[in-house]
Amino acid sequence: MTHAFARALALLAFAAAVPLAAHAQAAAFPNKPLRINVGASAGGGTDVVARIFAEKMGQGLGQSIIVDNRPGAANTIAADLTSKAPADGYTLLMATNSPQVIAPHLMKLGFDPLKQLTPLGMVVMVPHVLIVNAQNPAKDFRALLAEIKAKPDKLSYASSGIGSVQHIAGELFMAASDTRMVHVPYKGSSQAHSDILAGQVDLMLDTTSSAMALIKAGKFRALAVTTPQRSSELPDVPTLAELGLKNAEMSTWYAMYTPSETPAPALDRLVSEFNKSLQLPEVQTRLRALGGTPSTLTREQFVQLQAADYQRFGALIKQRNIKLD
Repeated sequence: MTHAFARALALLAFAAAVPLAAHAQAAAFPNKPLRINVGASAGGGTDVVARIFAEKMGQGLGQSIIVDNRPGAANTIAADLTSKAPADGYTLLMATNSPQVIAPHLMKLGFDPLKQLTPLGMVVMVPHVLIVNAQNPAKDFRALLAEIKAKPDKLSYASSGIGSVQHIAGELFMAASDTRMVHVPYKGSSQAHSDILAGQVDLMLDTTSSAMALIKAGKFRALAVTTPQRSSELPDVPTLAELGLKNAEMSTWYAMYTPSETPAPALDRLVSEFNKSLQLPEVQTRLRALGGTPSTLTREQFVQLQAADYQRFGALIKQRNIKLD
């Protein structure tokens, strides 16, 4: 065998081995635990949804998935960490409208949520519900509205942070009802709930996914929902539109992301396991129990929805002159 012929055989063997090695590497994903970053505190709606998917996707992937709560900064801390994480498929993000399409209009971010984070898909769409302490004298929405109107800038409403979906829902409510309240931001819904229960804050326009457990426990009174239709889990609670308050509609979507440069083999596996988890009857039941509607959107349809919401919330924030200070 000549030296040239032997060299040619070696090159052919190397060329054949490269795709095999790449295939083996892709097939090995994942070979260690994954992490889901959450921009809200433990016990909040985003945390609840993240833990559902950590359990089910972990089973499908054959690896444990750790939920890492990083509340604060309008829920953008977790999104920022995820955007800067190695794009290897091991870091995920469970996020809402807040860091993805609201916060960019309110603060200077160190990342671009539309370019540096790619969605696996949307999980669920949930309404907001106007809640008060169950001991609040206002037994219905009209009684509460009368009190808010009679006491401008006296009553307070909680949110899970400046620029959060609850904050924006409060701004929408005040614009639609021509009222003024004091905004009290927290680092997450669970902290806000504690102060509502303690009587330190008057009300909140929280997501049903976050507030439902305390509503069902009889600790919160639900006075209205902010969607066009009533919630299937709160059929006796009227919509704001039914009560005569127009232009106050607000919903929150939850979606899962990973860094945009994640290699296709890992991304495809994640998307596949995400979709399998979402379609599980148990997961569908748990999402509906939170008052939400499980998503039926494709990834492409969700990308379009996200882009449209980015424009819609940007216009609202400008119109209302909403500032972080």
